[in-house]
Amino acid sequence: MSKWTLLLCCFAFCFSLTDCCRTETNPFPVPERAAGQTDVLQLRCDPIPVVRVAFVGVGMRGIEAVRRFMYLDGVEVKAVCDLSAEKVAKANEILERNNRPKADEYVGEEAWKELCERNDIDLVYICTDWSTHTPIAVYAMEQGKHAAIEVPAATTVADCWRLVDTAEKTRRHCMMLENCCYDFFELTTLNMAQQGFFGELVHGEGAYIHDLRFLNFDEETGYENMWRLKENTEHTGNLYPTHGLGPICQIFNIHRGDRMATLVSMSSDQFGMKAYAEEKGLSERLGDDFMEGDMNTTVIKTAKGKTIMIQHDVTSPRPYSRIHLVSGTKAYACKYPNPCIAVEPNAHSVVTPAQFDSLMQVYEHPFIKEIGEKAREVGGHGGMDFTMDYRLIYCLRNGLPLDQDVYDAAEWSCLTELTEYSVKNGSIPVEIPDFTRGAWQKINGLSFAQ
Repeated sequence: MSKWTLLLCCFAFCFSLTDCCRTETNPFPVPERAAGQTDVLQLRCDPIPVVRVAFVGVGMRGIEAVRRFMYLDGVEVKAVCDLSAEKVAKANEILERNNRPKADEYVGEEAWKELCERNDIDLVYICTDWSTHTPIAVYAMEQGKHAAIEVPAATTVADCWRLVDTAEKTRRHCMMLENCCYDFFELTTLNMAQQGFFGELVHGEGAYIHDLRFLNFDEETGYENMWRLKENTEHTGNLYPTHGLGPICQIFNIHRGDRMATLVSMSSDQFGMKAYAEEKGLSERLGDDFMEGDMNTTVIKTAKGKTIMIQHDVTSPRPYSRIHLVSGTKAYACKYPNPCIAVEPNAHSVVTPAQFDSLMQVYEHPFIKEIGEKAREVGGHGGMDFTMDYRLIYCLRNGLPLDQDVYDAAEWSCLTELTEYSVKNGSIPVEIPDFTRGAWQKINGLSFAQ
Protein backbone atom coordinates (compact mmCIF):
# COMPACT_ATOMS: atom_id res chain seq x y z
CA MET A 1 0.00 0.00 0.00
CA SER A 2 1.44 3.42 -1.03
CA LYS A 3 1.74 6.25 1.43
CA TRP A 4 -0.92 8.19 -0.53
CA THR A 5 -3.36 5.30 -0.33
CA LEU A 6 -2.63 5.00 3.38
CA LEU A 7 -3.18 8.73 3.83
CA LEU A 8 -6.50 8.58 1.98
CA CYS A 9 -7.58 5.66 4.14
CA CYS A 10 -6.69 7.65 7.25
CA PHE A 11 -8.75 10.63 6.03
CA ALA A 12 -11.70 8.35 5.23
CA PHE A 13 -11.48 6.78 8.68
CA CYS A 14 -11.39 10.21 10.35
CA PHE A 15 -14.43 11.39 8.39
CA SER A 16 -16.19 8.17 9.32
CA LEU A 17 -15.47 8.81 13.00
CA THR A 18 -16.71 12.40 12.62
CA ASP A 19 -19.99 11.18 11.14
CA CYS A 20 -20.39 8.65 13.97
CA CYS A 21 -19.75 11.32 16.58
CA ARG A 22 -22.14 13.70 14.87
CA THR A 23 -24.86 11.06 14.85
CA GLU A 24 -24.26 10.20 18.48
CA THR A 25 -24.17 13.78 19.78
CA ASN A 26 -26.94 15.07 17.52
CA PRO A 27 -29.36 12.27 16.69
CA PHE A 28 -32.05 14.85 15.80
CA PRO A 29 -30.46 17.13 13.16
CA VAL A 30 -32.31 20.14 11.75
CA PRO A 31 -33.56 19.53 8.19
CA GLU A 32 -33.09 22.24 5.60
CA ARG A 33 -36.03 24.56 5.07
CA ALA A 34 -37.73 23.90 1.74
CA ALA A 35 -37.20 26.42 -1.05
CA GLY A 36 -39.65 29.31 -0.83
CA GLN A 37 -40.65 28.44 2.74
CA THR A 38 -40.15 31.12 5.41
CA ASP A 39 -40.65 31.27 9.16
CA VAL A 40 -43.98 32.18 10.76
CA LEU A 41 -42.68 34.12 13.76
CA GLN A 42 -45.26 36.78 14.66
CA LEU A 43 -47.53 35.46 11.90
CA ARG A 44 -50.50 37.69 11.17
CA CYS A 45 -53.48 36.48 9.16
CA ASP A 46 -56.54 38.32 7.92
CA PRO A 47 -58.98 39.16 10.74
CA ILE A 48 -61.96 36.81 11.09
CA PRO A 49 -64.92 38.78 12.52
CA VAL A 50 -66.84 35.58 13.35
CA VAL A 51 -64.66 32.52 13.88
CA ARG A 52 -66.32 29.35 12.59
CA VAL A 53 -65.11 26.45 14.75
CA ALA A 54 -65.15 22.68 14.43
CA PHE A 55 -64.36 20.44 17.40
CA VAL A 56 -62.62 17.11 16.82
CA GLY A 57 -62.76 14.95 19.94
CA VAL A 58 -65.38 15.76 22.58
CA GLY A 59 -64.31 13.54 25.45
CA MET A 60 -63.12 14.87 28.82
CA ARG A 61 -61.33 17.94 27.42
CA GLY A 62 -63.32 18.53 24.26
CA ILE A 63 -66.78 18.65 25.82
CA GLU A 64 -65.56 21.21 28.35
CA ALA A 65 -64.15 23.34 25.51
CA VAL A 66 -67.54 23.31 23.78
CA ARG A 67 -69.13 24.50 27.04
CA ARG A 68 -66.61 27.34 27.44
CA PHE A 69 -67.12 28.53 23.87
CA MET A 70 -70.73 29.32 24.74
CA TYR A 71 -69.39 32.31 26.71
CA LEU A 72 -67.32 33.73 23.83
CA ASP A 73 -68.46 36.42 21.42
CA GLY A 74 -67.77 36.15 17.72
CA VAL A 75 -67.80 32.36 17.37
CA GLU A 76 -70.01 29.80 15.64
CA VAL A 77 -69.69 26.07 16.29
CA LYS A 78 -70.25 24.55 12.84
CA ALA A 79 -69.29 20.90 13.34
CA VAL A 80 -68.49 18.33 16.04
CA CYS A 81 -66.62 15.07 15.51
CA ASP A 82 -65.84 12.04 17.70
CA LEU A 83 -65.58 8.27 17.61
CA SER A 84 -68.72 8.16 19.78
CA ALA A 85 -72.11 9.28 18.46
CA GLU A 86 -73.25 9.66 22.07
CA LYS A 87 -70.50 12.19 22.84
CA VAL A 88 -71.27 14.15 19.67
CA ALA A 89 -74.91 14.29 20.70
CA LYS A 90 -73.95 15.58 24.16
CA ALA A 91 -71.96 18.39 22.54
CA ASN A 92 -75.01 19.40 20.53
CA GLU A 93 -77.11 19.36 23.70
CA ILE A 94 -74.81 22.07 25.07
CA LEU A 95 -75.37 24.15 21.94
CA GLU A 96 -79.13 23.72 22.15
CA ARG A 97 -79.23 24.66 25.84
CA ASN A 98 -77.44 27.89 24.95
CA ASN A 99 -79.78 28.70 22.05
CA ARG A 100 -77.09 28.04 19.44
CA PRO A 101 -77.74 26.33 16.09
CA LYS A 102 -77.07 22.61 16.10
CA ALA A 103 -73.65 21.65 14.76
CA ASP A 104 -73.20 19.11 11.99
CA GLU A 105 -72.25 15.73 13.41
CA TYR A 106 -69.32 13.55 12.28
CA VAL A 107 -68.70 10.09 13.74
CA GLY A 108 -65.94 7.65 12.91
CA GLU A 109 -62.18 7.13 12.87
CA GLU A 110 -61.54 9.29 9.81
CA ALA A 111 -64.64 11.48 9.82
CA TRP A 112 -62.40 14.43 10.76
CA LYS A 113 -61.01 14.47 7.22
CA GLU A 114 -64.40 15.28 5.72
CA LEU A 115 -64.89 17.90 8.43
CA CYS A 116 -61.57 19.59 7.59
CA GLU A 117 -62.46 19.71 3.89
CA ARG A 118 -65.49 21.95 4.47
CA ASN A 119 -65.31 25.54 3.21
CA ASP A 120 -67.19 27.10 6.13
CA ILE A 121 -64.69 26.40 8.93
CA ASP A 122 -61.89 28.70 10.08
CA LEU A 123 -60.54 26.85 13.13
CA VAL A 124 -60.23 23.14 13.93
CA TYR A 125 -60.04 22.61 17.71
CA ILE A 126 -58.46 19.20 18.38
CA CYS A 127 -58.98 17.29 21.65
CA THR A 128 -58.28 13.70 20.63
CA ASP A 129 -55.71 11.23 22.01
CA TRP A 130 -52.04 12.16 21.68
CA SER A 131 -51.29 9.96 18.66
CA THR A 132 -53.80 11.73 16.41
CA HIS A 133 -52.99 15.36 17.28
CA THR A 134 -50.42 15.88 14.53
CA PRO A 135 -52.15 14.17 11.59
CA ILE A 136 -55.40 16.04 12.21
CA ALA A 137 -53.65 19.41 12.64
CA VAL A 138 -51.51 18.91 9.53
CA TYR A 139 -54.53 17.98 7.42
CA ALA A 140 -56.53 20.91 8.78
CA MET A 141 -53.78 23.38 7.85
CA GLU A 142 -53.41 21.82 4.42
CA GLN A 143 -57.14 22.47 3.92
CA GLY A 144 -56.63 26.15 4.82
CA LYS A 145 -57.79 25.97 8.43
CA HIS A 146 -56.09 27.24 11.56
CA ALA A 147 -55.38 24.47 14.07
CA ALA A 148 -55.56 24.44 17.86
CA ILE A 149 -54.23 21.24 19.44
CA GLU A 150 -54.51 19.85 22.94
CA VAL A 151 -51.22 19.00 24.67
CA PRO A 152 -48.85 17.60 23.65
CA ALA A 153 -49.01 18.77 20.04
CA ALA A 154 -46.81 15.85 18.97
CA THR A 155 -45.00 12.92 20.56
CA THR A 156 -42.05 12.61 18.15
CA VAL A 157 -39.51 15.05 16.77
CA ALA A 158 -40.51 14.07 13.24
CA ASP A 159 -44.12 15.08 13.95
CA CYS A 160 -42.92 18.37 15.47
CA TRP A 161 -41.20 19.11 12.17
CA ARG A 162 -44.38 18.15 10.27
CA LEU A 163 -46.30 20.78 12.23
CA VAL A 164 -43.63 23.44 11.71
CA ASP A 165 -43.18 22.82 8.00
CA THR A 166 -46.92 22.65 7.34
CA ALA A 167 -47.54 25.92 9.21
CA GLU A 168 -44.72 27.60 7.27
CA LYS A 169 -45.96 26.29 3.90
CA THR A 170 -49.64 27.06 4.46
CA ARG A 171 -49.15 30.26 6.53
CA ARG A 172 -51.83 29.00 8.93
CA HIS A 173 -51.75 29.33 12.71
CA CYS A 174 -50.99 26.20 14.72
CA MET A 175 -51.41 26.69 18.46
CA MET A 176 -50.94 24.11 21.18
CA LEU A 177 -53.62 24.59 23.83
CA GLU A 178 -51.21 24.92 26.76
CA ASN A 179 -53.65 26.26 29.31
CA CYS A 180 -51.08 26.56 32.14
CA CYS A 181 -49.56 29.57 30.38
CA TYR A 182 -52.79 31.39 31.28
CA ASP A 183 -52.98 30.55 34.97
CA PHE A 184 -53.01 33.73 37.01
CA PHE A 185 -49.75 33.21 38.93
CA GLU A 186 -47.93 32.24 35.74
CA LEU A 187 -49.22 35.29 33.90
CA THR A 188 -48.22 37.56 36.78
CA THR A 189 -44.67 36.18 36.89
CA LEU A 190 -44.48 36.59 33.11
CA ASN A 191 -45.36 40.26 33.53
CA MET A 192 -42.81 40.54 36.36
CA ALA A 193 -40.10 39.16 34.11
CA GLN A 194 -41.03 41.45 31.24
CA GLN A 195 -40.95 44.43 33.64
CA GLY A 196 -37.46 43.47 34.92
CA PHE A 197 -38.61 42.46 38.41
CA PHE A 198 -36.36 39.37 38.51
CA GLY A 199 -33.32 41.14 37.06
CA GLU A 200 -31.38 38.82 34.77
CA LEU A 201 -33.17 35.49 34.59
CA VAL A 202 -30.92 32.61 35.64
CA HIS A 203 -32.95 29.47 36.34
CA GLY A 204 -36.50 28.16 36.06
CA GLU A 205 -38.31 25.01 37.13
CA GLY A 206 -41.54 23.35 36.09
CA ALA A 207 -43.20 19.97 36.53
CA TYR A 208 -46.16 17.73 36.01
CA ILE A 209 -46.52 15.90 39.33
CA HIS A 210 -50.04 14.48 39.36
CA ASP A 211 -51.17 11.14 40.75
CA LEU A 212 -53.11 9.72 37.79
CA ARG A 213 -53.17 6.05 38.79
CA PHE A 214 -56.92 5.96 39.21
CA LEU A 215 -57.62 7.59 35.83
CA ASN A 216 -55.00 5.44 34.15
CA PHE A 217 -56.48 2.17 35.37
CA ASP A 218 -60.22 2.81 35.47
CA GLU A 219 -61.88 2.08 32.13
CA GLU A 220 -65.22 3.65 33.04
CA THR A 221 -64.14 7.05 34.39
CA GLY A 222 -60.57 7.21 33.05
CA TYR A 223 -58.98 7.52 29.63
CA GLU A 224 -60.80 5.65 26.87
CA ASN A 225 -59.25 2.22 26.29
CA MET A 226 -56.70 3.24 28.93
CA TRP A 227 -54.67 4.87 26.14
CA ARG A 228 -52.67 7.01 28.54
CA LEU A 229 -51.59 3.97 30.54
CA LYS A 230 -50.21 2.46 27.36
CA GLU A 231 -47.92 5.47 27.00
CA ASN A 232 -46.45 4.65 30.41
CA THR A 233 -45.94 1.00 29.54
CA GLU A 234 -44.30 1.65 26.17
CA HIS A 235 -42.19 4.79 26.77
CA THR A 236 -39.88 6.42 29.28
CA GLY A 237 -38.57 9.95 29.79
CA ASN A 238 -40.87 12.94 30.27
CA LEU A 239 -44.14 11.91 28.61
CA TYR A 240 -45.97 15.14 29.41
CA PRO A 241 -43.56 18.09 29.60
CA THR A 242 -45.56 21.06 28.40
CA HIS A 243 -47.59 22.07 31.50
CA GLY A 244 -44.47 22.87 33.49
CA LEU A 245 -42.24 23.86 30.59
CA GLY A 246 -44.53 26.20 28.65
CA PRO A 247 -44.87 29.07 31.14
CA ILE A 248 -41.13 28.94 31.94
CA CYS A 249 -40.22 29.05 28.24
CA GLN A 250 -42.38 32.13 27.70
CA ILE A 251 -40.77 33.85 30.68
CA PHE A 252 -37.30 32.96 29.34
CA ASN A 253 -38.16 34.24 25.82
CA ILE A 254 -37.51 30.88 24.19
CA HIS A 255 -37.21 31.39 20.40
CA ARG A 256 -37.74 35.07 21.05
CA GLY A 257 -34.13 35.97 21.82
CA ASP A 258 -32.94 32.68 23.33
CA ARG A 259 -33.45 28.98 22.65
CA MET A 260 -33.25 25.67 24.47
CA ALA A 261 -29.95 24.14 23.32
CA THR A 262 -29.26 20.86 25.15
CA LEU A 263 -30.84 18.57 27.73
CA VAL A 264 -29.94 15.71 30.02
CA SER A 265 -32.68 13.42 31.34
CA MET A 266 -32.74 10.76 34.07
CA SER A 267 -35.55 8.52 35.34
CA SER A 268 -35.92 6.56 38.55
CA ASP A 269 -36.77 2.89 38.31
CA GLN A 270 -40.44 1.88 38.23
CA PHE A 271 -41.94 1.17 41.65
CA GLY A 272 -45.34 2.80 42.10
CA MET A 273 -47.30 1.91 38.97
CA LYS A 274 -46.08 -1.68 38.92
CA ALA A 275 -47.15 -2.13 42.55
CA TYR A 276 -50.50 -0.46 41.82
CA ALA A 277 -51.13 -2.83 38.89
CA GLU A 278 -50.40 -5.82 41.11
CA GLU A 279 -52.70 -4.45 43.82
CA LYS A 280 -55.56 -3.98 41.32
CA GLY A 281 -55.02 -7.43 39.78
CA LEU A 282 -54.06 -6.07 36.37
CA SER A 283 -50.54 -7.46 36.11
CA GLU A 284 -51.61 -10.44 34.02
CA ARG A 285 -53.36 -8.23 31.52
CA LEU A 286 -50.79 -5.45 31.36
CA GLY A 287 -47.59 -7.38 31.98
CA ASP A 288 -44.84 -6.59 34.45
CA ASP A 289 -42.86 -4.19 32.30
CA PHE A 290 -43.60 -0.49 32.77
CA MET A 291 -40.92 1.45 30.93
CA GLU A 292 -41.72 4.80 32.52
CA GLY A 293 -39.93 5.35 35.84
CA ASP A 294 -41.82 6.94 38.70
CA MET A 295 -39.88 10.22 38.53
CA ASN A 296 -38.18 11.76 35.53
CA THR A 297 -35.93 14.80 35.94
CA THR A 298 -34.67 16.75 32.93
CA VAL A 299 -32.20 19.63 32.97
CA ILE A 300 -31.99 22.03 30.02
CA LYS A 301 -29.39 24.67 29.14
CA THR A 302 -30.26 27.54 26.82
CA ALA A 303 -28.09 29.14 24.16
CA LYS A 304 -27.56 32.12 26.48
CA GLY A 305 -26.50 30.02 29.46
CA LYS A 306 -29.76 29.85 31.45
CA THR A 307 -30.95 26.56 32.99
CA ILE A 308 -34.39 24.95 33.26
CA MET A 309 -35.38 21.86 35.28
CA ILE A 310 -38.52 19.88 34.36
CA GLN A 311 -39.98 16.89 36.24
CA HIS A 312 -42.66 14.27 35.51
CA ASP A 313 -44.34 11.90 37.99
CA VAL A 314 -47.88 10.52 37.59
CA THR A 315 -47.65 7.45 39.83
CA SER A 316 -46.62 8.67 43.29
CA PRO A 317 -48.92 9.65 46.19
CA ARG A 318 -47.81 13.29 46.14
CA PRO A 319 -49.73 16.57 46.12
CA TYR A 320 -50.27 18.07 42.69
CA SER A 321 -47.45 20.40 41.59
CA ARG A 322 -46.19 22.21 38.53
CA ILE A 323 -43.48 23.87 40.68
CA HIS A 324 -43.29 27.01 38.49
CA LEU A 325 -40.13 28.50 39.94
CA VAL A 326 -38.44 31.60 38.52
CA SER A 327 -35.03 32.71 39.82
CA GLY A 328 -33.13 35.81 38.74
CA THR A 329 -30.35 38.07 39.94
CA LYS A 330 -32.78 40.29 41.90
CA ALA A 331 -35.78 38.18 42.89
CA TYR A 332 -37.37 34.75 43.11
CA ALA A 333 -40.92 33.39 42.82
CA CYS A 334 -42.42 29.92 43.21
CA LYS A 335 -46.01 28.70 43.00
CA TYR A 336 -46.04 25.24 44.61
CA PRO A 337 -46.57 24.07 47.31
CA ASN A 338 -47.41 27.61 48.46
CA PRO A 339 -47.02 30.73 46.31
CA CYS A 340 -44.16 32.90 47.52
CA ILE A 341 -41.83 35.69 46.41
CA ALA A 342 -38.39 36.72 47.67
CA VAL A 343 -36.70 40.00 46.77
CA GLU A 344 -33.31 41.60 47.36
CA PRO A 345 -31.83 42.65 49.74
CA ASN A 346 -33.59 40.21 52.10
CA ALA A 347 -34.17 37.31 49.73
CA HIS A 348 -33.13 34.78 52.37
CA SER A 349 -36.77 34.92 53.49
CA VAL A 350 -39.97 35.31 51.50
CA VAL A 351 -41.99 38.50 51.66
CA THR A 352 -44.88 38.83 54.09
CA PRO A 353 -48.41 37.91 52.97
CA ALA A 354 -49.32 41.59 52.74
CA GLN A 355 -46.25 42.33 50.61
CA PHE A 356 -47.01 39.30 48.44
CA ASP A 357 -50.57 40.48 47.79
CA SER A 358 -49.30 43.95 46.95
CA LEU A 359 -46.76 42.64 44.44
CA MET A 360 -49.36 40.40 42.81
CA GLN A 361 -51.63 43.40 42.40
CA VAL A 362 -48.91 45.72 41.08
CA TYR A 363 -47.74 43.17 38.50
CA GLU A 364 -51.13 41.70 37.63
CA HIS A 365 -51.05 40.81 33.95
CA PRO A 366 -53.25 42.85 31.58
CA PHE A 367 -55.09 39.67 30.55
CA ILE A 368 -56.18 39.11 34.15
CA LYS A 369 -57.39 42.68 34.46
CA GLU A 370 -59.30 42.34 31.20
CA ILE A 371 -60.87 38.91 31.49
CA GLY A 372 -59.97 37.50 34.92
CA GLU A 373 -63.34 37.99 36.60
CA LYS A 374 -65.26 36.36 33.78
CA ALA A 375 -62.67 33.58 33.53
CA ARG A 376 -63.17 32.71 37.19
CA GLU A 377 -66.92 32.65 36.63
CA VAL A 378 -66.80 30.41 33.54
CA GLY A 379 -64.11 28.18 35.03
CA GLY A 380 -61.92 25.55 33.50
CA HIS A 381 -59.04 24.86 35.89
CA GLY A 382 -59.83 27.99 37.84
CA GLY A 383 -60.28 30.15 34.77
CA MET A 384 -57.09 29.57 32.83
CA ASP A 385 -58.86 27.43 30.20
CA PHE A 386 -61.34 30.18 29.43
CA THR A 387 -58.58 32.81 29.29
CA MET A 388 -56.76 30.62 26.78
CA ASP A 389 -59.86 30.25 24.58
CA TYR A 390 -60.66 33.93 24.86
CA ARG A 391 -57.15 34.91 23.74
CA LEU A 392 -57.17 32.47 20.82
CA ILE A 393 -60.44 33.85 19.47
CA TYR A 394 -59.47 37.46 20.24
CA CYS A 395 -56.26 37.16 18.21
CA LEU A 396 -58.00 35.44 15.28
CA ARG A 397 -60.76 38.06 15.20
CA ASN A 398 -58.24 40.92 15.26
CA GLY A 399 -55.61 39.48 12.94
CA LEU A 400 -52.95 39.35 15.67
CA PRO A 401 -50.11 36.86 16.21
CA LEU A 402 -51.20 34.12 18.61
CA ASP A 403 -49.75 34.03 22.13
CA GLN A 404 -48.39 30.55 21.37
CA ASP A 405 -47.12 29.71 17.90
CA VAL A 406 -46.15 26.51 16.12
CA TYR A 407 -42.57 26.78 17.40
CA ASP A 408 -43.82 26.75 20.99
CA ALA A 409 -45.84 23.65 20.13
CA ALA A 410 -42.81 21.91 18.62
CA GLU A 411 -40.17 22.99 21.17
CA TRP A 412 -42.20 22.06 24.22
CA SER A 413 -43.56 18.81 22.77
CA CYS A 414 -40.24 17.52 21.39
CA LEU A 415 -39.01 16.80 24.91
CA THR A 416 -41.13 13.65 24.89
CA GLU A 417 -38.81 11.89 22.45
CA LEU A 418 -35.60 13.73 23.37
CA THR A 419 -35.86 12.81 27.06
CA GLU A 420 -36.61 9.20 26.21
CA TYR A 421 -33.50 9.08 24.01
CA SER A 422 -31.37 10.55 26.79
CA VAL A 423 -32.72 8.15 29.43
CA LYS A 424 -32.28 5.08 27.22
CA ASN A 425 -28.69 6.06 26.43
CA GLY A 426 -27.39 6.52 29.96
CA SER A 427 -28.65 10.09 30.42
CA ILE A 428 -26.40 11.47 27.70
CA PRO A 429 -26.70 15.13 26.61
CA VAL A 430 -29.00 15.60 23.62
CA GLU A 431 -29.13 18.63 21.35
CA ILE A 432 -32.57 20.24 21.09
CA PRO A 433 -33.50 21.06 17.48
CA ASP A 434 -33.85 24.72 16.53
CA PHE A 435 -37.31 24.58 15.00
CA THR A 436 -37.05 28.23 13.93
CA ARG A 437 -33.89 27.42 11.92
CA GLY A 438 -32.09 30.46 13.32
CA ALA A 439 -35.02 32.89 13.26
CA TRP A 440 -35.13 33.01 17.09
CA GLN A 441 -32.32 35.58 16.95
CA LYS A 442 -34.52 38.09 15.08
CA ILE A 443 -36.69 38.87 18.12
CA ASN A 444 -35.83 39.86 21.67
CA GLY A 445 -38.42 39.41 24.39
CA LEU A 446 -41.66 39.31 22.42
CA SER A 447 -44.66 40.10 24.59
CA PHE A 448 -48.12 38.70 23.99
CA ALA A 449 -49.99 40.77 21.41
CA GLN A 450 -52.39 43.20 23.03
